Formats: sequence, C-alpha cells, structure tokens
Amino acid sequence: MPTPEKTSFSRIVAAGRDLLEAGGQQGLTMQNVAERVGVRAPSLYKHVGNRAALLAAVAEATVDDLVARLESTDGSIEGLARGYRQFAQAWPEGFRLMFSAGAPPEALARVAAPVLHASRQLVGERDALEAARLVTAWAAGFIKMELAGAFRLGGDVDRAFEYGLVGIRRALAGDH
Repeated sequence: MPTPEKTSFSRIVAAGRDLLEAGGQQGLTMQNVAERVGVRAPSLYKHVGNRAALLAAVAEATVDDLVARLESTDGSIEGLARGYRQFAQAWPEGFRLMFSAGAPPEALARVAAPVLHASRQLVGERDALEAARLVTAWAAGFIKMELAGAFRLGGDVDRAFEYGLVGIRRALAGDH
C-alpha cells in the first residue's frame, strides 16, 4: 500500500505565497516551502517540478485572487483601479511577481478581461485595448512607485491616486 501524501499542491502554493510575502522572491525556495509544509525538499518535486514551476504556480494563484477582487468591484475603471491598488497593498510581493517573467501569460489575460470590458464601455470596441493598456500601465506604475516609497514630495498619495483616476476617466470619455 502506498504511503499517504504528506502535503498537497494547494498547501505548497499557499506556503509559497506566505514565504513570498515574508521574504520576496529570494525567500521563495524549494527548501523553505518544504520546511513550511513539513516535508523534505525532494518530496516537493512530486507536486512542483522545479522552482520556476513553483514561482509560476504562486503567480497564478496570486492572479486568481486579483481576478476575484476585481470581479467584486462595481466594474468601472475607477473601481477596478482601486481594487488593483488594494490588492497590491495587501500582497505587494505577489503584485511584483505578476510582472515577472515567471508569471503565466494566460493567467495575466484573466486580469485584463475586466479592464477590457470597462474600457469597451467607455471608448467602444475599436479603442478598448489601447484604453485598457493606458489604465493598466498608469495604475501599475503608480502602485509600483507607491510600494517602493517613491512618492517623497509630501502630499496625500490617496488624493493623487484619485486625481489620476479622474484624469483617466476624462481622457477616455472625451473625443476618440
């Protein structure tokens, strides 16, 4: 009779996400995950082929959580951007991982879907992709700067984010 599994893929990914947030990508090692789930590192290879696959699985789980957060918003450009920012503040290392080479492109496409839908509502089908890219690039850039502590000139960062959203809405709702 085979011995029972001592861990599962979902436990490994959950441990990976915790370790990622605690120590960044450097802290997300096969050895650290094995210790966290209570197995020896070689046992992980039954579930996750290598570190790159572990990073991809953690990125995909992070994207799944972000998609769920975006789907819980009102679906507006503003609501989506606020949801994106709240998610990044809660999971900053996961947010950074989503922009790394290890993030599965098909997972990232799921994040784009609600933004594309909201963009279509504002600008129509022809310009939806460009509008979605504008919103995503602005929000991601703002959030990356915020997470890095790059806003050092004083002022209210929340107010600046809302100001940016107003400007984006105006730009997208204007003539095309």
